[in-house]
Amino acid sequence: MQRCQALLGTYVEISTDQDNSQAVDKAFAAVKQVQDLMGFHHPFSELSQINRWAHQVSLELHPWTAQILKLAQEIHEQSNGLFNCGIGYRLVAAGLLPRHINLSRHKLGGIEDITFLDSQLIRSTKPICLDLGGIAKGFAVDKAVESLISSGVESGCVNAGGDLRVFGKTSRSVQIRNPSLPSQLIDIGSLQNGAIATSGLYFTNRDQQQSHIINPFAQDESEVHINFSGSYSIVAKECVYADALTKVVALSQTTDHPCLNYFSAQAIRIAA
Repeated sequence: MQRCQALLGTYVEISTDQDNSQAVDKAFAAVKQVQDLMGFHHPFSELSQINRWAHQVSLELHPWTAQILKLAQEIHEQSNGLFNCGIGYRLVAAGLLPRHINLSRHKLGGIEDITFLDSQLIRSTKPICLDLGGIAKGFAVDKAVESLISSGVESGCVNAGGDLRVFGKTSRSVQIRNPSLPSQLIDIGSLQNGAIATSGLYFTNRDQQQSHIINPFAQDESEVHINFSGSYSIVAKECVYADALTKVVALSQTTDHPCLNYFSAQAIRIAA
């Protein structure tokens, strides 16, 4: 069976080799829960509460939010800081994310400034403006897959706007947009028991937007938004890593960054 819902700012499609509508409903509910917990656009999401209060008080988090923050810190460390969810304020300044709170008076920290006081209890040593858009979609795909498997689904596929994970005996063909002509798809082969995610600036120029790929080390405003031609895709065992590591290779402009080996991932670049 195959079903689709609008979630995570895109369309999430779940395909299974078994007709189990209850399992698919639970998987969509898992995706929605990630959206509700970690959505920057929702002023009362747990992420928004972290941004508002974590530098002032200790916060008890949902297990999933705690899990993704730990994953983000691990990827931040292994990428030597290239992956940093603390760039949310840059996206707010560019009009790419809504302004819920005003932190302009503060010197902001990053994901590395969050301290875990317990497994789910955090506090930040500095004011922060986290955006989990570079990792949460992949995390949601993984949670949907976990839900399907726990419901007895043996094989299938979850696709959230190009963040895709295939599990079980199923093998799925994979197409990536042609960076030079985004309406065309390039067939790159098939995927089984793995995940793939892609970062590209396909429609940025068309929509007259600044790039959503942010250089966390930029001091000069002209160097904040990274522009590049082509696209970068990551193949990994789990979608959370595929999603996050696309930003690392896009920022480093290389397909052999050392952290890829650490996370057992491979990169694919399609030139414009």
